[in-house]
Amino acid sequence: MHRTSTLLIAIALSLTLATTHALADDRREAKGPPADVLPGLDVLKRDNFKQLEGRRIALITNHTARDRDGNHIVAMLHEAPNVNLVRLFSPEHGLYGVLDAKVGHGVDEKTGLQVYSLYGETRRPTPEMLEGIDTLIFDIQDIGARFYTYVSTMGLCMEEAKKHNIRMVVLDRPNPITGVMVDGPIAEKEFFGFTAYGPIPVVHGMTVGELAQLFNKEFGIGCDLQVIQVENWQRAMWFDETGLYWVNPSPNMRNLTQATLYTAVCLLEATNVSVGRGTDQPFELFGAPWIDGRKLAAALNAAELPGLRFVPIQFTPAKGSKLGGQPCEGVYIIVTDRNAYEPIRSGITMAWTLHNLFKDQFEVDKVARLLQNRRVLEAMKQAEDPSDLPKLWRDDVAQFRQTREKYLIYR
Repeated sequence: MHRTSTLLIAIALSLTLATTHALADDRREAKGPPADVLPGLDVLKRDNFKQLEGRRIALITNHTARDRDGNHIVAMLHEAPNVNLVRLFSPEHGLYGVLDAKVGHGVDEKTGLQVYSLYGETRRPTPEMLEGIDTLIFDIQDIGARFYTYVSTMGLCMEEAKKHNIRMVVLDRPNPITGVMVDGPIAEKEFFGFTAYGPIPVVHGMTVGELAQLFNKEFGIGCDLQVIQVENWQRAMWFDETGLYWVNPSPNMRNLTQATLYTAVCLLEATNVSVGRGTDQPFELFGAPWIDGRKLAAALNAAELPGLRFVPIQFTPAKGSKLGGQPCEGVYIIVTDRNAYEPIRSGITMAWTLHNLFKDQFEVDKVARLLQNRRVLEAMKQAEDPSDLPKLWRDDVAQFRQTREKYLIYR
């Protein structure tokens, strides 16, 4: 695996980055040094936590909630003399982001605070968990995909805040894959749940603070919501333009390239294909024992997907992962132009190609679990050419952009 990774890095470095494509969705090339972006947590610290004075606080967070200097929010609030931090809530992957299974309740060893899991027996705070609390704070780094579950945790906590007359404070953070990319079909109602909190597209192009405002109004929550805004961030910025430390938002989300490709490759996650979990490059590759890697790479390169190239690869996921211990063939994905990249066209083309090359060996119907739109899935299965498919969600994107405009904080 290490020799394969070294070879792939060499291939990636040898390719010239394409810069001639027209930039979609106001995306643009990074220029100059990174900005001094201040997440909501840094703004709160600069203001000496005055927004929290006199409140009894429960914090919904994980390891990603750090300020620009790397300090973690739990320690910061616990030590602030004018803040009364009472208890903690953890999302999927736990308080320190290392778990890939259900998460139990516990005690934070560093502060002695009770930690209630929102990814175990319950996915929303119970009345007992909220007893004596008048303020819920949410601070977790999202990555911009509808099915990344942290935003659903936020929505469910907002619902409980409304029920129990509790203030909801969202400490905002940048969307790492920009706040301008909006792509994919709207989730259909039958799929609403933890990987689709409501009718939004796969790629929403919003920060968690903006999503909270949209959830609160459009989805009828109506809680007492306060968003502490990011400063010095512009919508077209990628994460590497912010000057912020990268902290893996989840165990298999280890760099910005993986976050970028996740919105495409994760459409295959529920099928009988490995998307690289159990390797050192999750979401940068995918494959299965029944795939011919050379044939797949040739077909995907022939599709001329903007901003992407494909290299045939052999890999074996670690035991305990999907297809663990089984030698697989597939493709490694090289991002040649992230501003030209079209995530859902790319993911749908990957699924269409697997379906057409390998027929019944590929569990195509399971694509619906994360695409979350049967109309588009059925059209994909019947399509002669996948390049025609993006028109199927053009109206969805236009409709969502119109709704979303009312809740955008940053320009």
